[in-house]
Formats: sequence, structure tokens, C-alpha cells
Amino acid sequence: MKRSASANWKGTGKDGKGTVSSQSGVLDNTAYSYKSRFEEGTGTNPEELIAAAHSGCFTMKLSFLLSGAGFTPENIDTKATITLDNGAITSSHLELKATVPGIDQAKFLELAEEARTNCPISKLLNTEITLDASLA
Repeated sequence: MKRSASANWKGTGKDGKGTVSSQSGVLDNTAYSYKSRFEEGTGTNPEELIAAAHSGCFTMKLSFLLSGAGFTPENIDTKATITLDNGAITSSHLELKATVPGIDQAKFLELAEEARTNCPISKLLNTEITLDASLA
């Protein structure tokens, strides 16, 4: 399986503007700029897209692990916070809240840790990945 996305940029790094598009069309010439990346401008930015990818990947991996262990999750909410420091992504912090009938805290934390370590985006990121997990 291969997936793709593309970017276009016009102008200088600080004053220019760009767009990103994805193969699925979910992103279709979506704006990004210096302001949307480093200030509070309109549009997306690479770090936000990495956070979306990481939270989505982790959440789906956890769902597969829970199902494989005989549990059916009712709800899994994950927020990923990417930290950009001195030109490098230094960490991704996952905040997980889930409703999983019949699971105990120890098993839940075990499976959440396995998802943190083994989702494909976690494997891609060469950075610190932390997790706060709680059952609802």
C-alpha cells in the first residue's frame, strides 16, 4: 500500500504561501503559511498534520489490539500534541480517554502502551512519545 500527498509553495519562507493536497482529496489545496505554522494564521501546518496522523494511527491500532484481546471499545478519544523546538520535532504526547466495557486498568494500560510503541506513525517518528491514558 502507498499513500501520497503533495505541497506547493510560492514566495519566500516567511512571506510566501503554500497549499497541501492529499491523494484522498480530504486536503485539496489546503492553505499553509509561516503564520499558520509559527504564529496564529489561518490554514494548517506540517506539525498539525503529523499530530492528526499520529492520533489517528494510535487510536486505530489500539482499537485493533482491544478487539484482538476480546474487548469492544465504545469510544476512544486521542489528542496528539507535537512539539517543535529549535527546528526539530522533539516529542509527541498522546492523551487517551476511552470507554471499554469489561477491561481492567492494567490490561488497558498494557494495550495502550503496545499501541503507543507499535502504531506505524510511532515507528516513523524518531522522537520521544509519551502517553497519558485513562478509562472513562
